[in-house]
Amino acid sequence: MKQIVQSIGDGSLQVVDVPSPSAGPAEVLVSTRRSLLSTGTEKAVRELASASLFEKAKARPDLVRQVVRKARTEGLRNTVQAVRTRLDEDMPLGYSAVGEVTEVGDAVAGITPGMRVATASAGHAELQVVPGLLAIPVPDGVSDESAAFGAVAAIALQGIRQAGVEPGGSVLVVGLGLVGQLTARLALAAGYDVIGVDLRSWTAEMVTAAGGLGLEESGAATTDAVLDRTRGRGVDAVLVTASTKSSDPVMLAVDRVRDRGVVVVVGDVGLELSRTPFYMKEVDLRFARSYGPGRYERSYEEYAVDYPVGQVRWTEGRNIEAFLDLVARGRLTVDDLVTHSFPITDHEDAYETISRDDRALAVQFTYDPAAVSRGAVELRPRSTSSGDIGLVGAGNYAKMTLVPAMKSVGMSIAAVTSTGGLSARHLAQRHDIAAVVPGVDDLLSDPGLRTIFVLSRHDSHAEIAGKALRAGKNVFVEKPLALSDDELDDVVQALSSSDTQLWGGFNRRHSPAVVEARRALGREGGPLVLTYRVSAGRLPDTHWYKDRRQGGRLLGEVCHFIDLAAWIVGQPAEEVVALGSRRAESLLQEDLAVTLRFPDGSLASITYAEYPHPATTKERLEVLGRGRSVVVDDFARLVVDGKDVKLPSSGKGHVENLRAFQDSLASASDDSDLRATITSTATSLAAARSLSTGHVVRPDMRVSADPFR
Repeated sequence: MKQIVQSIGDGSLQVVDVPSPSAGPAEVLVSTRRSLLSTGTEKAVRELASASLFEKAKARPDLVRQVVRKARTEGLRNTVQAVRTRLDEDMPLGYSAVGEVTEVGDAVAGITPGMRVATASAGHAELQVVPGLLAIPVPDGVSDESAAFGAVAAIALQGIRQAGVEPGGSVLVVGLGLVGQLTARLALAAGYDVIGVDLRSWTAEMVTAAGGLGLEESGAATTDAVLDRTRGRGVDAVLVTASTKSSDPVMLAVDRVRDRGVVVVVGDVGLELSRTPFYMKEVDLRFARSYGPGRYERSYEEYAVDYPVGQVRWTEGRNIEAFLDLVARGRLTVDDLVTHSFPITDHEDAYETISRDDRALAVQFTYDPAAVSRGAVELRPRSTSSGDIGLVGAGNYAKMTLVPAMKSVGMSIAAVTSTGGLSARHLAQRHDIAAVVPGVDDLLSDPGLRTIFVLSRHDSHAEIAGKALRAGKNVFVEKPLALSDDELDDVVQALSSSDTQLWGGFNRRHSPAVVEARRALGREGGPLVLTYRVSAGRLPDTHWYKDRRQGGRLLGEVCHFIDLAAWIVGQPAEEVVALGSRRAESLLQEDLAVTLRFPDGSLASITYAEYPHPATTKERLEVLGRGRSVVVDDFARLVVDGKDVKLPSSGKGHVENLRAFQDSLASASDDSDLRATITSTATSLAAARSLSTGHVVRPDMRVSADPFR
């Protein structure tokens, strides 16, 4: 299928071919008929992406601070690499469209294939995967041109709802671009007295023609006109839908709103405000968040958990629904706002239009469903090697860490797939991968792919690994191997019935520092006491690690440290206890302490902190016992008995782990890594049970032999 993307680094646009996506349990797949360019939002995004690096930094000082913090904790080299990788990415554009449903997830109610739906949060693409609650059936009589306004209209409607104006009240709309025009018309449909103000006379005239009063901004004279219209009181609410760095629209709003009125910021405007005018009138300053309640909420948009109508009357989905109903009943007209339409292949003309044509208001893309290609995308001729690799997942870890490591050891990646397809295409282009395929089954059915690397999100690891093993593929699976005992059972059963190999992504055990540490500690001489301190760092609330389906940081990260402790001791733990801060649900706790006891009497204590000082090194391991003292500091420094030991190289063992996997595929002689991966996974699952119960738990081991000998 075709999709419009923009380079984050230089702002360049292109239409790319990506494999057709498929709908998840809480999603629907939609064949697009029309999509709307939000002229203000997309123009601003394009201008920022096209700006120099210095201009980007000035525009987003919050991101600059993140980069500085990352440099302090992870070093300049890693930070520069991360920034370059981010700037090298392509981002989809667009978020408001209409199309026909072709596939429906099991958890989606009220939607069936063949329905025409208005969609939100999907890009300009021939096929869209849309959250089920953001695919709203379009009533008969509503044109595709009108229905494509759904998400943008919801933004306008949410601003009106935030104003809370009662029937018979008055509103002033400041900034009469697309969102402003929709706001004015929706307010008129609701029965309000509407005044619109803009720097352009022709947009003001559109408000007058729709039934309101349109005014060209002229400072004090405009304020006088607003007061005259409202009998000297001022409007009940001002909706600021402008886009400008200036704070003038908000400050002027105070002069034009009544005593104890409301000012709602909908657009992206400056907010260098003076307190006194707000104080003297006791003006209520509010902000409207996108389409309405549910926006940016994982439970609503990803889990398809709707808010009860008795508790939240107007969600983002119901705002789109209300807009469509107003159009269907003839109380609202928006078709006339469409000034230009382009086929998706003429994307450059469309974006040139919104940049150059001052009268471009609503610009739409049209699509030909019959022309959609749904198969794999071949970027270059495929080699005939029978040992090629198929990659599942194309996220930051794959792009920045593992794929470069795979290339450094000579691994040949022939095909890649990802959930949306766009990230997989980008990875394939940057790393000379021949094909981007729609899904995992396409990789498993390819006889030329002998090995599958599973780098997708955690909740898919066990399922994909099991399917791949049963399909006769060798499997490298990133940690965690499984998120439940049942999942681990299934993987072990799949492995037992297969003559192929399974390898885990527990790379730290192969790092040069750990190899030297194990050599110094030896295998005999009594128990060890390990203290492992992890300065994890805070993640944003939107990070996928905070999705309860992914196992949290205990199963997603702490499993690494559990594995390394067992690897150094030389045997799996027999008892584990885990405690958390109780500041979140069990597996989503981020301040953690895990204690392990081993059969030989060794003890390990792992402390994991979410919010340390940024200058703190991420990982520090201290091992005492057998007459030795060993410190591994962030895998870059090793101290044995108080003396620094020169390491052949630094790093967390990604390259070394891949080489060990290659050796295992070549010889199939030593399975200690595999058995350690399984027992470490079982121990991590025991830690999760302990975290929820508060009890000491014995891991339910899946292998009977000592996995370390």
